[in-house]
Amino acid sequence: MLTSKQRAQLRSMAAELDTILQIGKGGITENVIAQASDALRSRELIKGRVLEASLLTAREACDALCEACRAEGVQVIGSKFVMYKRNEKDPKIELVSERKKRK
Repeated sequence: MLTSKQRAQLRSMAAELDTILQIGKGGITENVIAQASDALRSRELIKGRVLEASLLTAREACDALCEACRAEGVQVIGSKFVMYKRNEKDPKIELVSERKKRK
């Protein structure tokens, strides 16, 4: 579970990210889940977008994908959403509270 400080840190990092995942009228398919899982494994933090043709809201898409990928939803704004999943083997993002524990 993310703390509010960690969520704020991830939101600021996500502002610079490009949208790499798009949910269309097909909704959340096995393909989309596989694409999201691969992207989360390599990047840990990804931004997605729900197209107007989709029957899902950004919140619904984010929640469903997070559940399927075992990730955390960081934020949903308009048609965009941000997801985070820590890579246990090779973490790339160091979250705020983790830094304090190491000192």
